[in-house]
Amino acid sequence: MPPPFEKADYERISRFRYRLRRFLRISEKLCKDQGLTPLQYQLLLHVKGFPDRDWATIGELAERLQAQHNGVVALIDRCEKLGLVARSPGRNDRRVVEVHLSAEGEDMLARVAAQHQDELHMLLRAFAQVDDAGQGD
Repeated sequence: MPPPFEKADYERISRFRYRLRRFLRISEKLCKDQGLTPLQYQLLLHVKGFPDRDWATIGELAERLQAQHNGVVALIDRCEKLGLVARSPGRNDRRVVEVHLSAEGEDMLARVAAQHQDELHMLLRAFAQVDDAGQGD
């Protein structure tokens, strides 16, 4: 059985959850101010941020977004209508659909991601504090 939590453990987790919720709330506002939903922003971010390439498949995006395939297709449809992304057949397997950012999507992502930096750094510091506290156990 794990050792019981101390008051300091609850305080540390509470601080982290507060920082996480604050980050998400601020992110929602930043996205809204740019005419995006938070999910649209996350889609753009995951396309650009996919490891070792600048595109992702619908299945990969569904995993990153922790969403159902059909919901991600609908999200991509909306982003495509806004001119933020484009689909193309897979290079190696034409049954696979690649999702790429358009120039407008690249610009939008760069603007919104830059606005997130201050809050992101504070969230990462809070995460490091929680992680560091667990390392000594």
